[in-house]
Amino acid sequence: MRFGRVPVSEAAGLVTAHTVRAGGATLRKGHVVTPEMARQMAAAGLDDLVAVRLDPGDVGEDAAARRLAERLADRPGDGSLRVAEPFTGRCNLFAERAGVLLVERAAIDAVNAVDEAVTAATLQPFRPVVAGEMVATVKVIPYAVAGDVLERACAAVPARALRVAPYRLGRVGVVSTRLPGLKEGTIDRTLRVLAERLAPTGARIVADERVPHDPASLADALGGLARAGAELAVVFGASAIADRQDVIPAGIERAGGRVEHLGMPVDPGNLLLVGSLGAMPVIGAPGCARSPKENGFDWVLHRLLAGLAVTRADIVALGVGGLLMEIVSRPQPRDGGEPDEADA
Repeated sequence: MRFGRVPVSEAAGLVTAHTVRAGGATLRKGHVVTPEMARQMAAAGLDDLVAVRLDPGDVGEDAAARRLAERLADRPGDGSLRVAEPFTGRCNLFAERAGVLLVERAAIDAVNAVDEAVTAATLQPFRPVVAGEMVATVKVIPYAVAGDVLERACAAVPARALRVAPYRLGRVGVVSTRLPGLKEGTIDRTLRVLAERLAPTGARIVADERVPHDPASLADALGGLARAGAELAVVFGASAIADRQDVIPAGIERAGGRVEHLGMPVDPGNLLLVGSLGAMPVIGAPGCARSPKENGFDWVLHRLLAGLAVTRADIVALGVGGLLMEIVSRPQPRDGGEPDEADA
């Protein structure tokens, strides 16, 4: 591709690099100059203009953007992404269903490293998305790109580099433990907030158990959820989990389950537990999960509802970007204060 100023008499067939105004007429940038347009510009007294001449093998910006976007969305039998019509070198990709966005970060980095002419951007990996939401965009910077550059960019995209994992779990059981001073209204509000969180995923609460805050009672309740067909269990403790030997992890193990990980580098959400009872994942919810504001609980909940495993390695990788907000209702860590259990 060659970019520069050319005489109007030689402009036919070239692409305008900037908007041209002559004789009351306007020719937008990025348009191919027709012979008639060239004659009109000359008649209006325009001597030259800045234009782009494509070399053999060059691919126009829209065609190039579409091809790379289709490569990103090319998942036979998946159908989780839709490629929109390109415009001005940009081609957007939209989710075709609700779920969790999966991004192969190395693949996107590889595309962007091929050449400055080609760029791809996505939402954050594992972000919950709804049908119709834009999840990625491809932008070709110049008006055309060399064919070999486009080929290398497409070759950098492996299978399943970008897709939406649909929500698979729909039956959620909840156990709330009780201590003196914890009001039933607080538990009721917590259940309403959880139901609102679940609504976009299509999941619903199928069981609501309220038991004393001790391991034996919790173990019995978790066993009851499993027998009732719950696919995911959420435990809201009357007191935050302080140790692996505390009530909630002890109750999971007493029920025959296991604790995968306690704690996470996300604030709010530090005191979250991930475990399982047979095939049923179990989340020990942090106190901040009682609030509708985004916190670490959301990050884990959506992954599990999409049927994605959440391992210790997944959790410890959340630290970069894991500081979601300052919590003004409690002393800050730098002040040396202890966090309130309700916000942990």
